[in-house]
Amino acid sequence: MSGEHLQVVHGDITRMEVDAIVNAANSGLLGGGGVDGAIHGAGGPAIMEACRAIRDAQGGCPTGEAVITTGGRLPAPYVIHAVGPVWHGGGQDEDEQLANAYRNSIRVAAQHHLRTLAFPNLSTGIYGFPRERAADIAIAAVREALAGAPEIEQVTFVCFDDENYRLYRERLS
Repeated sequence: MSGEHLQVVHGDITRMEVDAIVNAANSGLLGGGGVDGAIHGAGGPAIMEACRAIRDAQGGCPTGEAVITTGGRLPAPYVIHAVGPVWHGGGQDEDEQLANAYRNSIRVAAQHHLRTLAFPNLSTGIYGFPRERAADIAIAAVREALAGAPEIEQVTFVCFDDENYRLYRERLS
């Protein structure tokens, strides 16, 4: 399924053969569960070492921001760690923070001359962001960011679960 430079697949982001995969990171960049744990596990210790160096240099990564590290043993040579918001009911600027996490990931990819990028469904797991709302925000933010990043040729939304896959497929078909 595609629209412009966007596509959706159902699968495991750690197996994507793209220039960079995006990690659903926490602000401490210390790894965790879900996508974050899977990426750190599949990529090996080089990713954690790079995250620790970023923590030491700048104290982590604020919500809505993104940083880049090696991909370690992953097929993708780079990981962009994006910090999405925890859902608190919508009254704490969560929509804008989520959009910024996607936009800043595209910005970091463009700064590093990357051409292909794969995103998970940021903030929709343990962070509790409503999935339909998150899908709308993700697609709009990525489209907006791609308008200013012509070097990026393809963005893939990698959905691990059936519900997110259906939501993205409907919106991109």
